[in-house]
Amino acid sequence: MKKLFLFCAAAVAMAVSCSAPQQVKSDLRAPAYPLITIDPYTSAWSGADNLYDRQVMHWTEKDFPFIGVLRVDGKPYRFMGVEDDLFTPIAAMGFETPWEASYTLEKPAGDWTKANYNDSKWQQSKAPFGTVPYFNIQTPWNTSDIWVRRSIELQPEDMNADAYILQYSHDDIFELYINGEKIVNTGNSWKENIVLELTKEQMAKWSNRLTIAAHCQNTMGGQLVDFGVYRANDNDKRLGMTAQQTSVDVQATRTVYTFTCGEVDLNLTFMAPVLLNNLDLISRPVNYVTYEVTSNDGAEHDVEIYFEAGPHWARNVNSQTVKSEVAVDERFVYAKTGTIEQPVLAKHGDDIRCDWGYFFLTGDKAKYTTAIGNPFAIRGEFVDNGTISSHEGDYLAISTSMGKVGTKPVSDYIMVGYDDIYSILYYNEKIRPYWNRNEDSSIEEQFALAADEYRSLVKRCEKFDAELMAEAYQAGGKEYAELCALAYRQAIAAHKLIQTPNGELAWLSKENFSNGCIGTVDVTYPSFPLFAYYNLDVAKALLNFIYELCESDKWNQPYAAHDVGCYPHVWGERYTGGMPVEESGNLLVMTGAICQLEGKVDYALKHWDALTQWADYLVEHGGDPAHQLCTDDFMGHSSRNANLAIKAVLGIAAYADMAKMAGQDDVAAKYRAEAEKWAAFWKENADEGDHYSLTFDTGADTWSQKYNLVWDKMLGYNVFDPSIAPTEVAYYLTKFNKYGLALDSRGNGAKCDWVMWTATLADDKATFEKFITPMYNLYNESRGRVPMSDYYRTDDNTHIGMQARSVVGGYWIKMLADRMAK
Repeated sequence: MKKLFLFCAAAVAMAVSCSAPQQVKSDLRAPAYPLITIDPYTSAWSGADNLYDRQVMHWTEKDFPFIGVLRVDGKPYRFMGVEDDLFTPIAAMGFETPWEASYTLEKPAGDWTKANYNDSKWQQSKAPFGTVPYFNIQTPWNTSDIWVRRSIELQPEDMNADAYILQYSHDDIFELYINGEKIVNTGNSWKENIVLELTKEQMAKWSNRLTIAAHCQNTMGGQLVDFGVYRANDNDKRLGMTAQQTSVDVQATRTVYTFTCGEVDLNLTFMAPVLLNNLDLISRPVNYVTYEVTSNDGAEHDVEIYFEAGPHWARNVNSQTVKSEVAVDERFVYAKTGTIEQPVLAKHGDDIRCDWGYFFLTGDKAKYTTAIGNPFAIRGEFVDNGTISSHEGDYLAISTSMGKVGTKPVSDYIMVGYDDIYSILYYNEKIRPYWNRNEDSSIEEQFALAADEYRSLVKRCEKFDAELMAEAYQAGGKEYAELCALAYRQAIAAHKLIQTPNGELAWLSKENFSNGCIGTVDVTYPSFPLFAYYNLDVAKALLNFIYELCESDKWNQPYAAHDVGCYPHVWGERYTGGMPVEESGNLLVMTGAICQLEGKVDYALKHWDALTQWADYLVEHGGDPAHQLCTDDFMGHSSRNANLAIKAVLGIAAYADMAKMAGQDDVAAKYRAEAEKWAAFWKENADEGDHYSLTFDTGADTWSQKYNLVWDKMLGYNVFDPSIAPTEVAYYLTKFNKYGLALDSRGNGAKCDWVMWTATLADDKATFEKFITPMYNLYNESRGRVPMSDYYRTDDNTHIGMQARSVVGGYWIKMLADRMAK
């Protein structure tokens, strides 16, 4: 067994006692910039080079309107967000209001796209059409093709609108026509709530009756068809002049922008103090927006600042009615919003936002004014007078006068927060967020704590950010460090921390933009290095709830569960069929890593019966896996998968190692022998000379990343021939596309987490960086302006899906490997 790696929280990068290294600016042009990152629901990003070029969005790409304006000597400079029109439904999409449609599942004769086409023999039903887990499906559709028609009569008020949009959702190949004119042709893709502008000229040509005809073809997986038309009226836009953005810098806990606003300069910092050695901080539902203003011409200037947020932050769909209000207490002023309905924990799924609880903009009572109302009215008052007051409407605003600003910087902050009241439905029991686990706190108290700790947290976050960049730079170079900085908040914000009814911590992941599962083990596995690096209690909290399920009467399989439900509902495994070898191997390896990092086997002994059962399962079924899925399930089932077999072998080796730590020498020897036997079998059956094959029976033309092999050296198991890793690395270097190494020989798609793990197989930093540079270039040049996708094409700069997921925590594998090698 390798030497024990005692984990000391005081030694990690978050310690505050030592001086911090110098801050290093990130030069990465992020595909999306993290702004507010509290949890999977309260997660806001900028998908533009300049903060004022595009509306702030949730990671699902739904608008989270957030506008910032600096008024300098009476001139307004918009530095954040855009003035979107407010749209009213002409014919709402079905996810808002189900609509009556004509449809057929058989290819229609004639020109079915024309307005005068006779569809009287088609079936009638309500949209949306599709399959669960898409939201609010009214009519199941599970055949290969569907044709849908919808007739819309425009009213007089619709004919004179200022702007029009078509909004649609589809999965997969989708074409849409209006009065016979093709408007949409997506190709093979799947997206929800896409917005397309319709010109006034088009609307005039189509007159007062629209017939929308669509065809959707399913190629695999989920199915969905929905569309609607909307109009905008009387939107008085006053914020046409923007600031000039001069820089943006993404650090681990902060995103820092700089602007020139006429005669003053503005520094703007979004800070999420998610320091992983402090459970109260990572669960506190409050982020900061800090601003600093300085004159750039030596003169003094009158300056006011304004922030505005839409009610979208507290609702799932725009049709939900909200109640917005202002409030004040002894310390703070608040602007808050929440739905009237308050359907607490009523929904579960992927493309869903929180529609219960309350969103807040908060500031010091002595400095700030809050208001609610129509956004154009509130903005207009601020532009004209530098003040705000409430009007009829549901947008939130907070503002203050900074007085005369000269060459001495003037700075302050506001707080953004969300009180979700209950976070998780845990086997039918509503569970409070960790910060209110004892039901003795309130959102107001959380704001007070955040304000009290603000100055110290700024210093701690700056120090941590600098240390992370320095550590990552030393481990893997500048590009690696900048990718880690961008990944940090994304990985953390894809989780929710609770205390379960049995008193254990649960750090529950949401499988963002794939299927919405909660606590997926093969999502935990790639994200594990980040949490193991900083806090083993959090790393254990990734596993506790899986052990709870597998050790209960709710589970009767000899292998580990895949997940525990669909976010935010925990009920047991959701993923039918599971991934038997995958998840059993994952849990054995991660538990083995925890034991080595702690230097003791207590955590494993607590779950020894389950670990023993899984080790026995892998001995029988893992060395030469049957037809099944692995974590890369989007590639489909396979038999005798070589990389999956590595995981099984290492799972057996992990069990042997833990048995030895526990003093069970006979057990350790038995399972060590099994691991060595299967490792020898692996080499014999996968060896193709200059590389190792995708499966044991597909031959020399196939290959795959053997990223699971990274744990063999890290954990000191050394059951595989040491020549395998360098042989594979050398072969991989011959298979690069423009944006790096594909997952395997079956296509050009790559997974960023696995590229990092594969790169860590390299024996030297220079070779490691050869793997990282193409991936860095992909993100730096990506056309998809969304939070980092972990699944992308290596032949062009596009992502395939799976954005904003926690698996980017896998980037820490290199730093964790270096720590364990010391």
